[in-house]
Amino acid sequence: MLASLFHSYPDLPACDEPLDALVVAPHPDDAELGMGGTIAAMIEKNYRVGILDLTSGEPTPLGSVEKRRAETAKASAILKITWRYNLGLPNRFLEATLENRAKIAGIFRLTRPRWIFAPYWVDAHPDHTAATELIEAARFWSKLTKCDLPGEPFHPQRIFYYYCIHLKLIPQPAWIQDITPYWQTKADSVAAYHSQFVEGKEHLDPSWVEVLREQAATWGRAIGVRYGEPFASKEPIGLSDWNSLL
Repeated sequence: MLASLFHSYPDLPACDEPLDALVVAPHPDDAELGMGGTIAAMIEKNYRVGILDLTSGEPTPLGSVEKRRAETAKASAILKITWRYNLGLPNRFLEATLENRAKIAGIFRLTRPRWIFAPYWVDAHPDHTAATELIEAARFWSKLTKCDLPGEPFHPQRIFYYYCIHLKLIPQPAWIQDITPYWQTKADSVAAYHSQFVEGKEHLDPSWVEVLREQAATWGRAIGVRYGEPFASKEPIGLSDWNSLL
């Protein structure tokens, strides 16, 4: 059955070494909004981090496929991302189908990330909840044998969840990442999506960057630093020592 579901990946960037982390985003800009500071921190510490965007994110009021592609390239350069791919699934119509599951599982097998980062599983945006359902199922499928998925069987060690949600809820994260030195990099990477956050938004009070800063400051305050990003986990997180606790 899987043989009939497999599709090739046009213009897929080479991934010569396994990724340490693969951030899966329903739309371009979700990874930056949810964990741009953490991505920048990981890359500075020489972790190999990639981003898989599932859709183009279009249509939007002031955007276009061409604009979003250029904005994504700019944001990737700011974060120093070296592996990024758009799977080309339909924006606004993302569904947890077997075909989409196979496409994502194939990417997992080809990039072999130790950790997967997915959107938080509770959200008002149907694309976000469908993406998380797909990611969790694709993680299981990526280890299957006797199938026509590309690459060798592989099972990512963990899935962690970042918050880029459309609900007014107060998350209860498993941990908060200190992003104080990387706050400006995160803000710059989000601002790269000019058609989404800058163009036509001059009237907003407070501005999008002030809202983003306040959110990061709230999470930072919870752990005694200036700025933070929260993460969730459905599985226990183990510690080998206490040296990194804040």
